[in-house]
Amino acid sequence: MPPPSWDILENLSSSEVTAILSLARPLNLQEGEELFGLGDEADRVFLVVHGLVKLTLPLTVGDSRMDAMVGERRPGHLVGWSGLIPPHRFTVKASAAENTELLALARVSLLAHFQGRPEVGTIVFSNLARIVGQRLQVFQTLWIREMQHVVKTKTA
Repeated sequence: MPPPSWDILENLSSSEVTAILSLARPLNLQEGEELFGLGDEADRVFLVVHGLVKLTLPLTVGDSRMDAMVGERRPGHLVGWSGLIPPHRFTVKASAAENTELLALARVSLLAHFQGRPEVGTIVFSNLARIVGQRLQVFQTLWIREMQHVVKTKTA
């Protein structure tokens, strides 16, 4: 199986992708294992190599607690963009939906790399803006559905 094409590394040369990936450390999660929790400190980002990461929001409804699914990340996807965006706290919970292989990239290593190659940093952060924008669209859709439900309940 060929290596994934990384969404965060789109539009970079293959030599620059290799240079960035050389900064990564492998991480393996077993099915059900948590990668990070909502509000945890975010000092790195993760690339999904193999497997599936589910993104959830922990919710309390009455006396019960549940994780509401907000997305999934597959091979080639970035997980944990909060590692590059202040205040560097994860905004969802991430866990392995199956045995999953990831690459972890420390923020300090990435930023040091970009400091010497500002054009690379510009491309990566442009890709990151697109990824964050996609997440915001998901949350906007969820919020609109909830507001429609509230309005419908109040007018009924």
